Amino acid sequence: MKTTVFVAALCAVSITGATAASAQETGFEWEGTAEIGVDSTLSSDDASAELTDTYVTISAAFEAALTNRITAFGGLTFESVSDAVESRQLDDLGLYVSELGLRFDLGGATVSAGKISPVFGVAWDAAPGFYGTSLAEDYELAEMIGLTAETTLASTGGVLSFAVFYADDTGLSNSVGTKRGRNSVAAGGVGNTSKLNNFAIQYTQEFGATTGWVGARQLSAGTGDVSDENSIIAGLAHDFGNGFDTIFEVAHFSGAGGKDENATYATLGGAYGLGDWTFSSTGTLVDTQSGTDSMIALGVDRALTESSEINFGLARFDVDGVKSTSAGLAAVVSF
Repeated sequence: MKTTVFVAALCAVSITGATAASAQETGFEWEGTAEIGVDSTLSSDDASAELTDTYVTISAAFEAALTNRITAFGGLTFESVSDAVESRQLDDLGLYVSELGLRFDLGGATVSAGKISPVFGVAWDAAPGFYGTSLAEDYELAEMIGLTAETTLASTGGVLSFAVFYADDTGLSNSVGTKRGRNSVAAGGVGNTSKLNNFAIQYTQEFGATTGWVGARQLSAGTGDVSDENSIIAGLAHDFGNGFDTIFEVAHFSGAGGKDENATYATLGGAYGLGDWTFSSTGTLVDTQSGTDSMIALGVDRALTESSEINFGLARFDVDGVKSTSAGLAAVVSF
């Protein structure tokens, strides 16, 4: 009951522009995005996968200064909370809390506690194009309960982040509207341990127009798993200064997904901006002991205003031996 009331209160703040503007003057800030689009599998070796998903995703995040050194933070997401198993139109929609907690400014470091998104890798979020993140998002860390610390090293100017956590199994793991169900340890999965016995560490350094990062993580075996998952990651992003940007990231997982096998993800993407247009291409290879998955995607984005754009993507997938072709189109508004 308390969770539902709190979510409703945050929604009210997010959709009331006048309230937000007033709050910003007293240490409250918020931002968000709204996306509506169509993701269609045009052809597939698996005929049941040939479906069209018309979707909407709305996300909002806030920060509220409680004192000079303590800030409350949170995030809400409204989207389809289950994968499409047949063609659907704006269905299976649920609202859930993606982040919620307190952030402490300790001078040389910042510590956040609560429901957090630990830092591990970049490509799952930054690979360009409509489908650019499709396979790399397998290793995103989100909706975790724990602590994260971040500091800028005076000697190098690089940023070091560290987190201890476990998969959210509180009432906040459920959703309002279409219910995705509360998570529990019995559901299994690496990192789903209800103990702070999982960690992630990453170091990020800028070298002029180039940014590099290296990291590692361990997710402890959950119910039914045969192994912990141990991972390392490294990547580079570069801005060539002529409208062309590129990103490369490779991540290796030992005991991937709690199974007795290894997996290596390699993602390479590039984007070229020309006025209001951005053209991109991204490819991802996933090498496992049981085979190789791949994705190659092309994207075209058109900025309409400073806060809105249209995205189009076309991708070819080969996952678990099933080849498919997908096309997507979306309108995105930031606020």
